[in-house]
Amino acid sequence: MIRARNWVLGTMLPPAVFFALVVLLWQLATSVWKLPTYLVPTPLEVFEAGQEHFADLLAATRLTGAGALAGFALALVFGTATGLLFAQSRIIERSLYPYAIFLQTVPIVAIAPVIVMWFGHGFSGVVAVSFILSLFPIITNATAGLTTIDANLLELFEVYDAGALAVLWKLRLPNAVGYLVTGAKISCGLSVIGAIVGEISAGFGSQSFGLGYVITAATGKLDTAYAFAAILCSTLLSLAIFTAVTLLGNWILARWHVSGPRRATVKP
Repeated sequence: MIRARNWVLGTMLPPAVFFALVVLLWQLATSVWKLPTYLVPTPLEVFEAGQEHFADLLAATRLTGAGALAGFALALVFGTATGLLFAQSRIIERSLYPYAIFLQTVPIVAIAPVIVMWFGHGFSGVVAVSFILSLFPIITNATAGLTTIDANLLELFEVYDAGALAVLWKLRLPNAVGYLVTGAKISCGLSVIGAIVGEISAGFGSQSFGLGYVITAATGKLDTAYAFAAILCSTLLSLAIFTAVTLLGNWILARWHVSGPRRATVKP
């Protein structure tokens, strides 16, 4: 009971208080400066728009979340596989790594329409954009974790005449777990951004649409309150995915990696 209370006070209360302060300042700013609704709606107007379009926002959040999770999962698998490839040879890493940097430097908004043309409109195009945007952190962290090995440990494995597969399975992969968890935390947020950017370019249709389509359509109609409600939903979606990835990562680290959080034990 005490532990749960400390967790609420230490983890949940500070961001909740900060959010309340932001909403209060937001309300005061719109009241003092008499900002027009089509530019900055009041928090109450955003709340009312969310209530009015609750069903549409819920369906859009689910569709965007599905696209983001699919892109993130593909990035996690492909990025880890690429890191394994890079770890096999310095020549391979030096030859291909500059092209991986392209994924980080290219403006995704500029190439999103091209990606949509290649993979088609709708869900597949959204997943492709989300995958490309979230791939680079996984490649970078997987490569670092698989190649940044203590030289003494490598020499120890050589002394015992361990093969390449044993070194990979018992040394390189365990060392990369912490790096992969860090990369996943970065990548999961980027996957939501990629899904929304993909939806702005690809859309879905009149019957099914994601948050990116809602934001574009609402701003086009100057329904800023509805757009703000959709933006809030995208923020909550990112927070939910990040929290899930963090909890899963901490669970993995606590069991299979020395850097994981350990519960202190008190001897009687």
